[in-house]
Amino acid sequence: MSDTNSPDVTGPGPLAGVRVVELAGIGPGPFAAMLLADLGADVVRVDRPDPSPLGTDPAYDITNRNKRSVLIDLKSPAGPGLVLDLVDRAHLLIEGYRPGVAERLGVGPDACLARNPALVYGRMTGWGQHGPLAATAGHDIGYTAVAGVLGLIGSPDEAPAIPVNLLGDYAGGSLYLVVGLLAALHHARATGAGQVVDAAVVDGAAHLTSMLWGLLAAGHWQDRRGANLLDGGEPCYSVYRASDGGHLAVGALEPRFYAEFARLLELGPDAPGQYDTARRPELRARIAARFATRTRAEWEAVFAGSDACVEPVLTLRQAAVNEHLAARGTYVEEEGVTQPAPAPRFSVTPGALRRPPARPGVHTAEVARDWDVPALGPAPSPAPTPPPPDSPAP
Repeated sequence: MSDTNSPDVTGPGPLAGVRVVELAGIGPGPFAAMLLADLGADVVRVDRPDPSPLGTDPAYDITNRNKRSVLIDLKSPAGPGLVLDLVDRAHLLIEGYRPGVAERLGVGPDACLARNPALVYGRMTGWGQHGPLAATAGHDIGYTAVAGVLGLIGSPDEAPAIPVNLLGDYAGGSLYLVVGLLAALHHARATGAGQVVDAAVVDGAAHLTSMLWGLLAAGHWQDRRGANLLDGGEPCYSVYRASDGGHLAVGALEPRFYAEFARLLELGPDAPGQYDTARRPELRARIAARFATRTRAEWEAVFAGSDACVEPVLTLRQAAVNEHLAARGTYVEEEGVTQPAPAPRFSVTPGALRRPPARPGVHTAEVARDWDVPALGPAPSPAPTPPPPDSPAP
């Protein structure tokens, strides 16, 4: 049995044998396909002849790791047929076009399911396949805004904070698409019947707020930012600045953890009570004043090994060398690029980093052989891999 604290770099993963066609796109679709590939699926990304609209060097596009790439021009006469040949041998397909585009290109659900009735056809969009906004452009920030999620985050006195594209594209989009694909794959294997999975970022982001809707109905959540237990409204669940400009995250919700926090912070016996609503501003000011007396590193030493629930707010590079994450192998370095290891972990069939990010078309001949689609043709000559950029120390 593998040690689940050390990511295995050779194991096939629990999805070994599952074949996935990914129609190239950006955002949540490629991330979902990467997750499947990390878990052992054979993901073939169908790249376009034109370069990525974002201009990212493919060598550093981590969301394309563990995949193979073929080049197919879907606008050419032969293009749709080549994709359908791959579909004929696939279990899952992922596309992230606007509604109707895949149909116009000849690779929509009807065409694909006609070739492979057991196929699970995954559609990844921001707004979904129908509704007034379905055909309009958008990005993570807009999807989470409309879903009621963006407005939950940040100080009540400032504009909502932007959680990069993690909460919408990846949590509300990619992860829900993967859950849908795997659930439908289970059904297809039991019945032989494929289906379409309509994953929309707005749906997934809204679904993430399920607990909050229950609290709202029960009268335990206020429908405004910075006024609740988990949104920074309480001083015992907030972020504070240290004397050197670093920040510490405090999550001392339970009374016994808060007692430890108050003792180590030296709040003093006359400090307001943990949940004394009337004196909340006074308590927050006192906690902030105490944190401002020492550096972040000094406070880390004070709270180290305690149950006070205080942790440093780290940058990406600092997180990669954090003692706990290093011990777990949460971040790894492959071919000079630091990146998260596959997650979650499996005791018998661990995920693995088997391939670096796929350069467009470099696996065409290999996939043609393995998937028995000889019409794909030979692979283009791969471009040389540039050296990784210099990375400053954490």
